[in-house]
Amino acid sequence: MTQFKKYFAVSIKARYPSIAESLLVELDKEFDLLRHDVKFAATSSNPLDRRLTFCAYFLALIKVLDNHGESFEQIRAVSLEVVKEYVKPKNVFHQFLKKLPPKLIKFRIAKAALTLLAKKVGAKGHPDGFVARMIFDEKETYGLGYGVDIHECGICKLFNKHGYNKYAPILCEVDEVTSNLAGLKLIRSGTIANGASKCDFRYARLK
Repeated sequence: MTQFKKYFAVSIKARYPSIAESLLVELDKEFDLLRHDVKFAATSSNPLDRRLTFCAYFLALIKVLDNHGESFEQIRAVSLEVVKEYVKPKNVFHQFLKKLPPKLIKFRIAKAALTLLAKKVGAKGHPDGFVARMIFDEKETYGLGYGVDIHECGICKLFNKHGYNKYAPILCEVDEVTSNLAGLKLIRSGTIANGASKCDFRYARLK
């Protein structure tokens, strides 16, 4: 938890300097109440579930700000600030690593690794987790040879359970940022959080 907690603290201290410490205490308390909902994530057989611990802390932030009467737009602004800071490369090497996977997709060893990954993400590791299908047909993936359809979203399940489903689309916005960091443009028709039957991830290489 500590590896992402600092990014929340930075934004909270910058935006709410007079009450930052009390907000951080509230944030940890809210997360403690959510922790049991994502306990399975650390050991789930589906690797997509691993991100749910971060998402629970993200939900805790939303709950704290909502309890303090912040508007949706203010909560969205703070949340996106935190998440974008968290995902952006921390150095040149980190930036290189983020752009490496699309370059490796054409190699046989990468395809073998992705085939293995497809089996893991396609099987439900926990009822509250993710289920996804990976696509390798170049015709369906704008020539890249890689795409993903998420059919069950663990984030939406978590947010819905606690009555905060209207905030789940905020995390969908970050997908475009992470795609761009990998040197890709995200092409999407819809997300579960916004009412679609699935979240489709298709990509085109940025020029």
